[in-house]
Amino acid sequence: MNLKTVRLIASALLFIAIFDLPYGYFIFLRIFICILACLSAYTASEYKNKTWVWIFGITAILFNPIIPIYLDKEIWTVLDILAAILFAVSVKQIKTIEEDSTC
Repeated sequence: MNLKTVRLIASALLFIAIFDLPYGYFIFLRIFICILACLSAYTASEYKNKTWVWIFGITAILFNPIIPIYLDKEIWTVLDILAAILFAVSVKQIKTIEEDSTC
């Protein structure tokens, strides 16, 4: 499974997070998104795309499970939707970068 597929799965998991779910789901989501954002930032740095490195870095900090950021459910809902869109858009953006580097 490649990183693009995992980012699409993350996008779906983030959209699911807008529903009322058990707290354990959100702990899992925090860990999963933080790790994925770190890996995605590293991948973006390999392609010298500083914008995506910053975006994924901020996402990793926001979703980090070690020093959690506590916000209201309404704010997290907005952030989950924005992060879901971010991961979905990144699939196309990083795919474009990879295609350009193979040509």
